[in-house]
Amino acid sequence: MNIRTIVEADLDTIHTLIADQSVNTVTRERFEDLLASGGYRHDWTWVAEQDGEIIALAIWWGMQQYDHPFSIDGLYYAGAGDPVPVWTELIRHTLATMPAGADEPEYHFFLPNGWRDQPEVVAGLEPRLAAAAAAGLSGIIERLRYEWLPEYGLPARSTRLRFEPADDDAFLDVFRRVIEGSLDAGTARAVAKIGAEGSAKEDLEVYQAMPGERSWWRLAYDEAGELVGFAVPSANNGGPVVGYLGVLAEHRGNGYSDDLLAEITHILVETGAEQIRADTDLTNKPMAASFERQGYRNHAVRLVAGYPLG
Repeated sequence: MNIRTIVEADLDTIHTLIADQSVNTVTRERFEDLLASGGYRHDWTWVAEQDGEIIALAIWWGMQQYDHPFSIDGLYYAGAGDPVPVWTELIRHTLATMPAGADEPEYHFFLPNGWRDQPEVVAGLEPRLAAAAAAGLSGIIERLRYEWLPEYGLPARSTRLRFEPADDDAFLDVFRRVIEGSLDAGTARAVAKIGAEGSAKEDLEVYQAMPGERSWWRLAYDEAGELVGFAVPSANNGGPVVGYLGVLAEHRGNGYSDDLLAEITHILVETGAEQIRADTDLTNKPMAASFERQGYRNHAVRLVAGYPLG
């Protein structure tokens, strides 16, 4: 078996493989659009060949500004027998190319609500999770996907907080401070690997690199002028998103996440958003409740396979 990255002559075969979508994210339209924009690249897309024929495919996604991919968007198989060993080798080959210090790679699955009760979804998911785990991506995080649409109604804007722009140093400081007691599993993984300071710097770099405007970011202050938290409206390749929000530990328990989320929603709508997407960990009950109070609706699940904590 030969494993290599793709060339232009492979595209017809790849188009045929991705037509069988299963639990994969990639469609032909998405593949062509992101290949043109840099979210997909020939050297981030790996195939396994046997006797000169492509039998398996792994498509990785990344941000245009980076020289390495971030996550798997799809695994495909056209061979005979068990796909798991072949997919495992495809993933391992990509992991071996990651530069030192790169963000930890992940495999993202976008699933319907109630997916555990849908046999066809489970059948597509299980061998892919097995391959990811065999390659080292055995840690699983389940996240709820939320959506806001205009017909859901705008949440009331905060009357008890004042929102102000701030420079990168101020956001780096508040990112670092909000890490204390965070219920976000991704944050916990980053802190375990690189510490609170490193995690805050990584967060700042990631949100700076996203397509959302830096000028949208806000710090939040209460009536006494104390810093309460921050709101980062943003966007990704799919459109406007609730990028990041957080309440400082000493101000938690006052429902301020509602105020921050409402401000993010208003800023994005003022800049033309007609749909806003957001995720939160299944275990982060307070944030999920805030989304629902502010008119967001849970429409799907994101399952993330990555390196385990520790």
